[in-house]
Amino acid sequence: MKRRDFLRTGALAAPAAALAAPAIAQGKIEWRLPTSFPAQAPGVGTNATTFAKRVEEMTDGQMSLKVFSAGELVPPFGVEDAVEQGTAEIGHSTPYYAASKNSAVHFFSAVPFGLTAAETTGWLRYGGGQELWNDLYAQRNLVPLYSGNSGVQAAGWFKTPIDSLDDLAGLNMRIAGLGGEAMRKVGVNAILMPAQEIFPAFQSGAIDAAEWVGPLLDQAFGLQKAANYCYMPAFHEPSAGLEVVVNKDAWDSLPANLQAILANAAEAAATETLAQFEYFNATAMQQLKDAGAEFRIFPDEVVAALKTASAEVMEENAAKNPDFAMVKESYDAFLALARPYGIAVKAPMFAQRA
Repeated sequence: MKRRDFLRTGALAAPAAALAAPAIAQGKIEWRLPTSFPAQAPGVGTNATTFAKRVEEMTDGQMSLKVFSAGELVPPFGVEDAVEQGTAEIGHSTPYYAASKNSAVHFFSAVPFGLTAAETTGWLRYGGGQELWNDLYAQRNLVPLYSGNSGVQAAGWFKTPIDSLDDLAGLNMRIAGLGGEAMRKVGVNAILMPAQEIFPAFQSGAIDAAEWVGPLLDQAFGLQKAANYCYMPAFHEPSAGLEVVVNKDAWDSLPANLQAILANAAEAAATETLAQFEYFNATAMQQLKDAGAEFRIFPDEVVAALKTASAEVMEENAAKNPDFAMVKESYDAFLALARPYGIAVKAPMFAQRA
């Protein structure tokens, strides 16, 4: 699908009022599923649409999920609120879009200099991460299902090279999450905006730099048309998780087999989405290089400053929020365990493969 098509399907609309109860006719369950992303956007949007398709196929049509693109039913950053309030029974987003509710949810999206996608899955499945996530979301009558990951993201597109820390000072940059808080500490004016707004703001000069996802989605959204320098990898998002969230009352209304199907469809979508990012990020990066884009890494001075800033951000959030501190303890314990193994096997492997 062409970029303009999925951007148009994700055009912002006024938030909808709470709708009538879902239709249940002849044993068929029909739920509303808004997503924070343009529904046909590769990776992030298709994570929702393939999930919905799998659920309908696995239930043999007993359950159907009507996907609403970003802004069609609720605002892009309002998906969790809509599910909590019952405007929708189920939704699709990334946890840190609701960080204003509880900063601890950052751990289920992305943490600067944190876990990779594979490590995140290990922590969620075996390290107690999913149980912590369940407990946090239970406070808002939500059930969270891990549905995918982008893998390592890009640090962003810049109109001018970043050769020193001074080059970041004063830039207006679209950047999400805890990374945005770290960027503010080194002088960047960090701005969060929905996916559909990034390219127009970048092209118009309203922002000087933009972090979105990586080569696949950055190319699809046309960021290379507004800037020529792409910095990789992302210090702030070594992985970035996606979620399916279910209203707890709606979840409890389902028989056990349909609950299991939702959970397994989310797992299947997670596997497919990471594979999609791995394959198409590589092909998109080569296409962008061929078209003249320059891929660079931040200077050591910049990385060191961002690492210091990120550590300060983490400690400040932990001091303000007991939930953040609690999840951080679990996350950091596994990160400390995983880091030596990653250095032992991954760095030498990539060096040998180069």
